[in-house]
Amino acid sequence: MNEREADKLSKALGPLGAELLTVLWRADRRLTVRQVLEEVNRGRPEPLAYTTVMTVLNRLNKRNVLRRTEEGRGFAYEAVVTDAADLAVRDVIRDHGVSAVARFIDQCQAEPQLRSRLMKLVRTDSGDT
Repeated sequence: MNEREADKLSKALGPLGAELLTVLWRADRRLTVRQVLEEVNRGRPEPLAYTTVMTVLNRLNKRNVLRRTEEGRGFAYEAVVTDAADLAVRDVIRDHGVSAVARFIDQCQAEPQLRSRLMKLVRTDSGDT
């Protein structure tokens, strides 16, 4: 992830949220709170508390940035978003719903290349390739 994407992610999720999401992206698998805590505290002069990491992971789950599944007596988390752009789109749709989608379609109609790309994606997704 480049510095610009890291900044966008940090603005959207806060510095710690961005850091925890990055840990999960790097792991590319579900991690428990304890595993995320160990990874994020590696090399940190002042370690974070378990409850701090658990709270931020729960908030990211509520925002649909992470998916949480029961594992043992606790939970394991995995990333749902794939990058900062994915997060931005989810936030816009969450905050503005159908209105945001309608604006996006209007914009696509005004830009032929974007419209063509969108139509190709729709055809691919519906199996009409």
